[in-house]
Amino acid sequence: MSVALIADSHVNGPGGPAGPLLEQLRALPGQGCRRLILMGDLFQAWVGYPSFETPDIAAVVAVLRDLRRSGIEIDYVEGNRDFFLAGSCYADAFDRVGLETAFTAGGRRYLAVHGDRLNNRDWKYRFWRRLSKSAPVRFALRFIPRKLALRAVHSTEQRLSRTNFKHRSALPEDAIRRYAERRLAEGYDVLLLGHFHEPRVWTVAGGEVLLLNAWFRSREVEWLR
Repeated sequence: MSVALIADSHVNGPGGPAGPLLEQLRALPGQGCRRLILMGDLFQAWVGYPSFETPDIAAVVAVLRDLRRSGIEIDYVEGNRDFFLAGSCYADAFDRVGLETAFTAGGRRYLAVHGDRLNNRDWKYRFWRRLSKSAPVRFALRFIPRKLALRAVHSTEQRLSRTNFKHRSALPEDAIRRYAERRLAEGYDVLLLGHFHEPRVWTVAGGEVLLLNAWFRSREVEWLR
């Protein structure tokens, strides 16, 4: 089974407009794709309510729905810039939405996780992440005026980026290795991570860690065959 991977496209941010990504998504059936793993942060910010929808979000979601109808399985691994997608009006664009997903390709067992939650020492970021995705914030975003809600999302996004900067300025290799060894011991061969925006491969006890390049940097779909 050919598995396509897209991590951190950040459309409407450093990834620019959705046009190039849409072309690549539309080409997947002809390239033999049977499963698509979206590793989070597909957009610069994505909130699971129609009032936050942009033309690019609408266009990408329409293509994802077409891909599902063509028989491609689609998993969405939530990133730090994704808010309340599970059970939202966009949920039908995916077979699964969650914090992680597991699958097998080429005889190897993969666990895909965005990666922003693995560093326990980054307590400021973990606090703001939990707060920004809490039930009170979900409730507020549904009912406060759109302009105010957009301002709140933008402010939260900036705050998350600032609290996370110290731990993103250099790869937290020790934290990644500790997390990988613990999760691989659950029965996986490879841990797939996004979030860190640069490609790396490490061998650790129990298997391998594969950090995916950010799409907004590479402009390429990655493949497992």
